[in-house]
Amino acid sequence: MTDDFETFARASAERLRTTAFMLCRDWHLAQDLTQTTLTKVYVSWRKVSQADNPVAYAQKILFRAYLDHRRLRSSTETVTAEFEEIARSASPDLRLTMLEALAQLSPRDRAIVILRYFEDYTVGQTAEVLNLPDSVVKTQTRRALAKLRELLTPDHMALFA
Repeated sequence: MTDDFETFARASAERLRTTAFMLCRDWHLAQDLTQTTLTKVYVSWRKVSQADNPVAYAQKILFRAYLDHRRLRSSTETVTAEFEEIARSASPDLRLTMLEALAQLSPRDRAIVILRYFEDYTVGQTAEVLNLPDSVVKTQTRRALAKLRELLTPDHMALFA
């Protein structure tokens, strides 16, 4: 059992940490959220290992841990303007632009956008992870994308070309 979990944790930890960073923009908090996620997965490993997609199960735990953290009074800390690189293939300007734009969204909207467009989840999968109706995911996605379009100037949009 432990060997299976260790293999899973080694294979999925970096992706979970990257997703957590995109949500919170703080590497330390991202590490904490990843550790919380992996701890909860470990505690439920027998159940998780029998699931069709253990990674999706872990991501669900991660997103819920993030949203729970945002509800705490202690989560009102501000994040500095300094960013570490999170991907090797994209330009730094593109990463910074997207992180800055995502930071302007509410925590739930940010979670929805990241699940839908970074993790490539369907509306139904996103709704299940965040425990929301499909209609809320669709509405919030539309509103969040409209806000991102407002935030991104034509110069920013050129980075995506």
